[in-house]
Amino acid sequence: MSQTLDTNVLLYASNDGAPEQERALALLRHLVAGPDLVVLLWPALMGYLRIATHPAVFARPLSHADAVANLDQLMSHPHMRVAGEHERFWSIYQQVTTETPARANGVPDAHLVALMLEHGISTIWSRDRDFLKYPMIQAEDPFSDRYRHGFDRRPPTPKRRR
Repeated sequence: MSQTLDTNVLLYASNDGAPEQERALALLRHLVAGPDLVVLLWPALMGYLRIATHPAVFARPLSHADAVANLDQLMSHPHMRVAGEHERFWSIYQQVTTETPARANGVPDAHLVALMLEHGISTIWSRDRDFLKYPMIQAEDPFSDRYRHGFDRRPPTPKRRR
């Protein structure tokens, strides 16, 4: 199973004092430990650089050097790969947006979904509920109650009534 991270998870991990920071850091620690492959997508990484260094978004934005160092550290782990668009991207993007039309702020999400499909990535970790519109991928919210006990194991499946 391969998976990826949305920009918002990376931002929460870097946002000192944010209530989501510890859970984002726990997810990153879990993913870098492996053994599952994590494919980082260039649009999410560039979005992180854009937002983490933006003074209108954060009271204490990261310097460019610090934000780049964060990404370098993440990419240095053996279970991490980085991927972008290849030959099939445009046709996959068109298929994704035919099934679930994208416009305005939905375009970057469709971009990531198309990249996921192009690279065989099944799951995205994101707080963005808009990914739930895409039935061809699995969107996991690491900040939901489902993961309040950590990421080492999935919560037990509820027992069924007989």
